[in-house]
Amino acid sequence: MVNLSKVDLVGVGLNATDTVISLANYPVQGSKVEFSTSDVLPGGQVASTVVACQQWGMSTRYVGSLGDDSAARLHRRAFAEAGVETQIITVSECASRQSVILVDGGGDRTVLWKKDVRLDLKPSDLDREWIVNARALHVDGYDTATATVAAAWAREAGIPVIADLDELYPGVEGLIENVDYLIVNKDFPCRLMKETDLEEALRRMQRHYGCRLAAATLGEDGVLAWDGKQLHYTPAYQVPVVDTTGAGDTFRAGFIYGLHRGWPLDRQLDFACAAGALNCMAVGARGGIRAVETVEKLMATGTHYPAPRYVPMVMEKEVR
Repeated sequence: MVNLSKVDLVGVGLNATDTVISLANYPVQGSKVEFSTSDVLPGGQVASTVVACQQWGMSTRYVGSLGDDSAARLHRRAFAEAGVETQIITVSECASRQSVILVDGGGDRTVLWKKDVRLDLKPSDLDREWIVNARALHVDGYDTATATVAAAWAREAGIPVIADLDELYPGVEGLIENVDYLIVNKDFPCRLMKETDLEEALRRMQRHYGCRLAAATLGEDGVLAWDGKQLHYTPAYQVPVVDTTGAGDTFRAGFIYGLHRGWPLDRQLDFACAAGALNCMAVGARGGIRAVETVEKLMATGTHYPAPRYVPMVMEKEVR
């Protein structure tokens, strides 16, 4: 076996070929709607996060699957141009993952997706050396069993695991048990913990699964996180929004970059919010990934959205 060099980050998870269609308004059922632009771009949760970290100077490896079509060539070219090392399973006579993303005039996106089940990444597809020769692991939950195996290997090797979860996939609790930094969408904690209050759901989730951090991204309301001792709230930045596709992927990249740099948590979350906001200013999951200096400039000079009404209340509560 070839000895792999150690990288700063390895990502195991989804990629997708995004056809981004810009519309003035979301179409009404049965209507005919003119669109202004259509772009075919590389995307996908983990793949986009890995590319952003690579562009910010981290060394990275991506583990995933592709078909043998023109979309696969698009992805391979994008990884190569960014400098990402890849360990890709190629499925013959199979189309790569596809997403059609409708973006309205306000930048909100609706995602339609399609994936051949032959692209599902199986635990047997993984090589342990791909995972443990890294300083951090990032996973999503789509191929849950595979992500769980990778996370367990990382945990055994003392490698921190970051997870981007948005659905209650079968077996996801076994994955979370091996996650250090759990960054989910705003609905996930309440659904998982069967709790109506987000703050309480985050506390319970972190305590039950033993994560170092449980965080929920809230879109233009920012991010709320619980580290086991203190609640952290960071507001989002106000920017001219073109397309929200990939904002969460870039947010997670910003968090991972801050973790890599050893920053305090509040700076990590602020950098992540600024990076995610900048990505909304361009089309596509990776169109607005900006240089670290540009992100830091927004942090220094940008304007935040007002905090949601409940945030001042929860920030005043004593740590339980």
